[in-house]
Amino acid sequence: MKKIISVVGARPNFMKIAPIHLEFLKYKDLVQHWICHTGQHYDEKMSKIFFKELNISEPDFNLNVGSGSHAVQTANIMLEFEKVLIAEKPNLVIVVGDVNSTIACSLVAKKMNIPVAHIEAGLRSFDRTMPEEINRILTDSISDYLFVTEQSGIDNLKNEGIEESKIFFTGNVMIDSLVQNMSKIDSSAILSSLDLDKSNYILCTLHRPSNVDTKVPLEQILNALNSFAGKRKIVFPVHPRTRANMELFGIGGDLSASFLFTDPIGYIDFLCLIKNAALVITDSGGIQEETTFLRVPCVTLRNNTERPVTITMGSNHLAGTDVSKLTGIVTDILDGKVEKAAIPPLWDGKAAERICRILI
Repeated sequence: MKKIISVVGARPNFMKIAPIHLEFLKYKDLVQHWICHTGQHYDEKMSKIFFKELNISEPDFNLNVGSGSHAVQTANIMLEFEKVLIAEKPNLVIVVGDVNSTIACSLVAKKMNIPVAHIEAGLRSFDRTMPEEINRILTDSISDYLFVTEQSGIDNLKNEGIEESKIFFTGNVMIDSLVQNMSKIDSSAILSSLDLDKSNYILCTLHRPSNVDTKVPLEQILNALNSFAGKRKIVFPVHPRTRANMELFGIGGDLSASFLFTDPIGYIDFLCLIKNAALVITDSGGIQEETTFLRVPCVTLRNNTERPVTITMGSNHLAGTDVSKLTGIVTDILDGKVEKAAIPPLWDGKAAERICRILI
């Protein structure tokens, strides 16, 4: 029997590993699948709740590394994950996405001659000032199996000299989780609990350093959102990093009463908020994919995206960091000037089936 360890560390990782874990349960006679939680996200609302909502058991290993600088966090994950690999001697390590846990565990596994599979490989923003971009490039360069969500990923990997035999176009496991939980999403009571009407509010999330770590851009974004508060309620689940900086900079106290600030929201309730929003404003990567599948207009507050298919085919609009551009795009969307979006190939809820079949 083969032993496989999948690594999760931050919120998006849980939704990507859940379908993989559930699929491997079909192969119990062939595979023993374990989940290792590095503890990169350790807050109850940012981590633990997702295991419960996604119907997967508590992780088999929890490294409890907590926060720290990129170097400290990556080093601590490597030290603790090495102990797991020495004890369990798995045949394969699966990593997902682009967080510090992804590159840290890949490095440890490869140094011990354990094959690595990278789910969501090949995505590139071409902005190496982003820590995630460094994690993506390095993880892909040492992985043995590269599972790709969109055509740009295949193109990028080939351009970087990756052997074609390692590249597999399998679709998007993030969408698998969404499809598998659609009945729960539709049954969520979050709209009534927040007193929201369908298609009558704007959902916003912010967490990237370029948007929230200095006063001016964060204040400009909030003021721009405030200008739309008369037309729609603004629902803003506040990331811990963003909340801390708002308090540090002393901003947000003069915003409209139509602003609804909440703590981070669980996966099912948050997807319900996305599905029923008039539009979503975000700097997240995964939310660009979820809005594309649900065909909800999305405005991304970044100068680039590693998921270009969400723009070329999907419902995503790249606003950059120019607040005037954000205002123009949002105005057009609220006025109904939106082109019809499509769902990218293989975003059909069956990516985990394809991945596990290849690995088996």
